[in-house]
Amino acid sequence: MATPQQVKPDVRPWPALWALVLGFFMILVDSTIVSVATPAILTDLHTDVGTVVWVTSAYLLAYAVPLLITGRLGDRIGPKRIYLTGLTLFTLASIWCGLTDSIEMLIVARVFQGFGASMMTPQTMAVITRIFPADQRGKAMSLWGATAGVATLVGPMLGGVLVDGLGWEWIFFINAPVGVVGFVLAWRLVPDLPTHEHKFDLLGVALSTVGLFCLVFGIQEGQKYDWGKITGPISVWGLIIVGLLVIAAFLFWQARNKGEPLLPLSLFKDRNFSLANMSITTVGFAITAMAFPLMLYAQNVRGLSPTRSALLLVPMAVFAGGLAPLVGRLTDKAHPRYLAGFGLLCCSVSLFWLSQVIEPDVPIWQLLLPIALLGVANGFMWAPIGSTATRNLPMHQAGAGAGVYNTTRQVGAVLGSAGIAVLMEARLAVNLPAMAGGEAAEGRGGELPAALQQGFSDSMAQSLMLPAVVVLIGLVAAALFAKPAHMERPAAKV
Repeated sequence: MATPQQVKPDVRPWPALWALVLGFFMILVDSTIVSVATPAILTDLHTDVGTVVWVTSAYLLAYAVPLLITGRLGDRIGPKRIYLTGLTLFTLASIWCGLTDSIEMLIVARVFQGFGASMMTPQTMAVITRIFPADQRGKAMSLWGATAGVATLVGPMLGGVLVDGLGWEWIFFINAPVGVVGFVLAWRLVPDLPTHEHKFDLLGVALSTVGLFCLVFGIQEGQKYDWGKITGPISVWGLIIVGLLVIAAFLFWQARNKGEPLLPLSLFKDRNFSLANMSITTVGFAITAMAFPLMLYAQNVRGLSPTRSALLLVPMAVFAGGLAPLVGRLTDKAHPRYLAGFGLLCCSVSLFWLSQVIEPDVPIWQLLLPIALLGVANGFMWAPIGSTATRNLPMHQAGAGAGVYNTTRQVGAVLGSAGIAVLMEARLAVNLPAMAGGEAAEGRGGELPAALQQGFSDSMAQSLMLPAVVVLIGLVAAALFAKPAHMERPAAKV
């Protein structure tokens, strides 16, 4: 069993972790803020639904693609240095986002912001793996869950207040003071951990980047181009096929690479690591995808302001944040398949439930019930899945394993963002054929005319069925988790 004695004995694990999760909190807040501000950005920058979703998709893609190598960089250079570098980049890119006056430049700035986030996230999980013993990582991972719960409350509410009072630009400017405080705390409290020599698989980086970009761009833009030609000989389906082929080539290269591959496939020999990655991919998909139709419905059908729309998520945040510490303690004692499985089941049920109650005139309290259940789901998903993935990681591959885990989570989020955009536009084209291509979603005058509200509500409700189904795949994976080694009863002494 790994122990924290591999670092200096005077290291204080919990202050170090608190310093790191402040940056993680900022990343999560930024994501939830943007979902609330999407209608305002769409109107102010004079764009459409398919383009404005790229404000999130570009960020998630830039976040996901480098995670494999940034996790490895943490092993080689040190998680503290990589974390501080990423935090600096994220903070500066946030200021850039707020200063842009075009949708194109905002998307570019979000790419740099996503790259900064990709440098930060794996280091948090790597530090947990390296300074906490296996039988205490559930408690440490519960801090991640609590952070996510608080972020889902603070992000939308703060975003709504800022959008209503100062403008959408301030959802990015707010990161500057938080970034400065986070940098100072991490500099003082996070230990300099021993480093390990690693080579860099540049061919693997290139293949994974090209493959993911082609796949996600093809899915994202499919509806816009009617699944036909994008330009010249390039077609939507051609991009998707190229993306899949390049990803297959990437996996083949990782298996054949005799040096040190970007993606250590040996990590997947551990059953729980493989299954946890499958589960977290579906969680990333579902949590990212559900925010778009819910916020568009709240603002364009119900006529709610960004602030009031964000208040719909309060029950989710309260339950997620309140349950996370309890679940974290249980994670070190109870079989993770039961905890994670319960959370994933609640997630799917809540999204199905929400899709059934979304109507133009439904009482708000009927929306809050499935949203509260989604909070219960969040409280039970994050810590059990994360700790299950990391318990058996060898110390010299802590960063690589964290990179893989966060990559699969972010790939799920990217596909969730792209997939929900496609489905929303497709359902709008069916339910509101006079406004094909999702023009109705722009909602330039705020609340939509009454004649359009039913069709728009139906489109958003039907879209929620996608993440509800996808997360069931994660439920099946969690049901197959093996019992962690530290829970096995030791043999009786004779």
